[in-house]
Amino acid sequence: MPRATCFMLILICFGASAQVQDYEGYKDPALFTRMPHYFLTTKDSVVETPFDSFEFRVKNGTQKVEGRHLHYTYDFDESAGTAAGFLQIVRNYQAAAKRIGGEVLMEDVRATTIRVAKNGQETWVAVEAFNEGREYELNIIERQLMKQDVVADAAALKSGLKENGHVEVPGIFFDFGKSEVKPESEPALNELTALLQANAAMRVWVVGHTDNVGAVESNMALSGARAAAVVKALVQRGIAPNRLAPHGAGPYAPVASNAADEGRARNRRVELVAQP
Repeated sequence: MPRATCFMLILICFGASAQVQDYEGYKDPALFTRMPHYFLTTKDSVVETPFDSFEFRVKNGTQKVEGRHLHYTYDFDESAGTAAGFLQIVRNYQAAAKRIGGEVLMEDVRATTIRVAKNGQETWVAVEAFNEGREYELNIIERQLMKQDVVADAAALKSGLKENGHVEVPGIFFDFGKSEVKPESEPALNELTALLQANAAMRVWVVGHTDNVGAVESNMALSGARAAAVVKALVQRGIAPNRLAPHGAGPYAPVASNAADEGRARNRRVELVAQP
């Protein structure tokens, strides 16, 4: 049997042990199963945090990623014989990730960092083995922005435009690398609509901004497409299209340093700019 096929079968086909069982209700994460004869044995074997950050090792240092955090600790069933080696665990997860389009961002003899972009979701995975392979951990971040619970109301948006000529519109969301406005943007779009309905002479540029990760050309295209998507949503709510103009600024007008994830998150935004 080809070696690559064996890797996949190791992850998806294994026998249950009569000696060790998973803690009640625990199961593997969505993207991966587990190594054979490893179990989630205690209450602390799975820890979920709705929004958190984790420092992933990458080739040139570390990368902090924010989102839903899942932590798994797998223990080997000693009655099954000899535990897998460090490198065997690493290679199995790498092979499984590559099978679904993932990329390896770092590896050493007992650890690896993997990133998977699938179905509009960017997932980061850190795999690390311990104790001669008898234990290994997964740290998984399903990358996302912190939920924006507070949006600027129409009065605040108007004030910002009057005082500064431009104003950020918090609460407009897009999936990673996508330009479709997400449904949870509805409250912010409602305030934008109220602003424009109450000020019939107001004309604005809707400006999309990105961080500086990736090629400038793709960021320019993405920011323009996101601005156009917001304009489309406002036109669908009855705002005359001649009062709105989309523009993509890409990474060219940051409001924070792109050296850290917090700054990059602030730079990915939508603004209104007053037209004359």
